[in-house]
Amino acid sequence: MRLYFGGADLRADLRLSRETITSLTAALRQETDHGWSRDIEVLVFLYWLAHAASYRVVSRAFAIPRSSVHDIVHRVSKDVSGIIKRVITLPTGDDLEVIGAGFAHLAGSPAFTVAVGAIDGCHIRIKPPSANAQCYLNRKLFHSVQLQAICDHQGKFLDIFVGYPGSVHDARILKNSPLYKEALYPPAGRCILGDGGYPCISTPIKLLTPYREPVQNPVQARFNRKLSRARCVIERAFGMLKTRWRSIFFKALEVSPVFAPEVVACCAVLHNLCIAHGDIIEPDVPEEEDAHAPEPAQTEERSGNEARENLAAAVSAPQMAVLALLEHDYL
Repeated sequence: MRLYFGGADLRADLRLSRETITSLTAALRQETDHGWSRDIEVLVFLYWLAHAASYRVVSRAFAIPRSSVHDIVHRVSKDVSGIIKRVITLPTGDDLEVIGAGFAHLAGSPAFTVAVGAIDGCHIRIKPPSANAQCYLNRKLFHSVQLQAICDHQGKFLDIFVGYPGSVHDARILKNSPLYKEALYPPAGRCILGDGGYPCISTPIKLLTPYREPVQNPVQARFNRKLSRARCVIERAFGMLKTRWRSIFFKALEVSPVFAPEVVACCAVLHNLCIAHGDIIEPDVPEEEDAHAPEPAQTEERSGNEARENLAAAVSAPQMAVLALLEHDYL
């Protein structure tokens, strides 16, 4: 409290800059019918989140009853989740052009201006629940819930879907998400980029993935390299998320599996607020890329192979033109 009201840097203890905390408090500002001010509630919640501490530890740090800490954490968590649609939004109009240009820059190819997002999944460790614990045991042999996210070229989250048990395949989570079921994103003529764990499809959403290894020709190899360079921004976004909230993501989250998705959603909201205010923490531990076989395509899907072939040809077109000039025997 002395640090907060004394004007000191808060990032060491609360993981957010003062500007970001002020913005969060303003976004959550509302009248309360109890004795704690909104500023204090936000500080209690952020301290709990930053340290993944027990309610008892937070209670002693703030000299607040433990039952009050419990109520504050759950109340603020619900309030932060309540602004998710204001902070994590799907882009439209000119924003799509900016994002497309950003992905083209990441890929090093103007052909990738059609890309307006990168998708991946992230496992969040939890304590084994008393019921159905086996459902939460993932292929890496620890218990988790999963976060599916789409980000833009800067690592800002455009959509999240969190809560599925760790044993569920990434592709199945995608197919059960509102984004897929309602074909919310990307818009027509655009695509999102994923790794080999997702199907390459053109409907109900256009999602392009790398060619399977070993590739058949230089065109496919070049496409895979460019796609990997563009898609790695989602891994960087997860790396930033984990570095900021390392107490949440690097040890088992000691809350119920029912509450865990809400906590993770709060971290994602705060991640976007930080990016909006230039409060950037570079990832110090790179996100590991998963290697797993894709699930077979469902009947309602249409293969995205044709769209991938067209984009791969567009990526290689400048290189092929140069090679043709070099090989031509002029007289």
